[in-house]
Amino acid sequence: MWIKIAVVFCLVINTIEADNNSKVVCYYDSRAYLREGLGKVQISDLEAGLSQCTHVVYGFLSINDQKRVVSLDPTRDYDHGKRLFREATTLKVRYPGLKVLLGVGGDISGEPDKWLSLLEQSTSRIAFINSAYDLIKTYNFDGLDLAFEFPKIKPKKIQSSIGSFFYSIKKAVGAAGKPVDPKSDEHREEFTALVRELKNSFRHDGYILSITINPNVNSSLYLDVPQTVANFDWINIAGFDFQTPQRNKKEVDYAAPLYAPSERNPELNVDYQVTNLINRGVPSSKIVIGIPTFGRGWTIEDGLTATGVPPFEGNGPTPEGMQSKQEGLFSYPEICAKLTNDQNKNLKGENGPIRKVGDPSKRFGPYGYRLPVDGKFGQWISYEDPDSAGNKAAYAKGKNLGGVAVMDLSYDDFRGACTGDRFPILKSVKYRLI
Repeated sequence: MWIKIAVVFCLVINTIEADNNSKVVCYYDSRAYLREGLGKVQISDLEAGLSQCTHVVYGFLSINDQKRVVSLDPTRDYDHGKRLFREATTLKVRYPGLKVLLGVGGDISGEPDKWLSLLEQSTSRIAFINSAYDLIKTYNFDGLDLAFEFPKIKPKKIQSSIGSFFYSIKKAVGAAGKPVDPKSDEHREEFTALVRELKNSFRHDGYILSITINPNVNSSLYLDVPQTVANFDWINIAGFDFQTPQRNKKEVDYAAPLYAPSERNPELNVDYQVTNLINRGVPSSKIVIGIPTFGRGWTIEDGLTATGVPPFEGNGPTPEGMQSKQEGLFSYPEICAKLTNDQNKNLKGENGPIRKVGDPSKRFGPYGYRLPVDGKFGQWISYEDPDSAGNKAAYAKGKNLGGVAVMDLSYDDFRGACTGDRFPILKSVKYRLI
């Protein structure tokens, strides 16, 4: 009797400890500091949400021609400038237990060849590792998040079940296009060496090394799990931008589905990416799901039905938002302001409201749309809200994953403009992990 009670008690304690160990990795893209007007987000603006975070990633740094890790804006980050590196790591004083990592790479340069050439020379890898270590040591970071900029898979048209069958035949006989990286086998071995050498350089100081798989990268080409898994603390899946209006100009579809919608590429969803890594040998506790705080928007001229259910034909990205300043991308508060409300319900044309369609299935996320009038002003936006983000956090908890990553804080509602609640996506994620 007492043995059974003890066993149950231990199971409960272990469950509580597992929940408490769930990571909430909060990304801050420092380019937000350079935006103008309402889009500008300083580190001090993040503090209302930092109590919900276990880790912060300050991103993103790049590499120069000598393959050294460098700031994209030295006058912003370094001690001889505005000292944002120091400001970021000083957060640890006010938030004990918070770990602050330096984010390198990301999904910003669009120059994968430059990054692949880093792998091909041992001297380049050494320059990268030494410069990363020096920055971490100098500015008191706790480690590195390596979001290596590998080549992306090529966008594919949405296939019907019949079309997918014929595509699989073409792929099997080598007629489905050229490989994204003809030297991927070599680069896989070299990336394994880079990860091993990075971890060895960090080991004495106990620095963290996490790896982020950027959107639309085939990780199986580059990540040798048996050879690397012991050398990274966790791997973050950027589980979004499976479809974007830049990559898929004419095909409107869910940007960050948790599961595969019917008759779509079965690989372009979060669940596939998670399952694939687990099947390849990554422990579930080392997998973190990246959740976006933004949406992707297409311009619609025709073809949009009254329900707005995708897929259908689009016409490229929407005009840039007032805060995000990027075509086809809207922060969560920008989307919230577009949804039908008392202030916009009677507006027309480009200022007219968009209708929200929720996701009771908890599989694909919500979307919003505005029907075109005479081929003008139509929009369709796939996005994340607190409910859908919370569903993904619940998925992570149910799969015993390592946690979630909020990507990124500057696109969450950090001012509380929607409902008065600041950082609603971040808070929903944290709540569902408890």
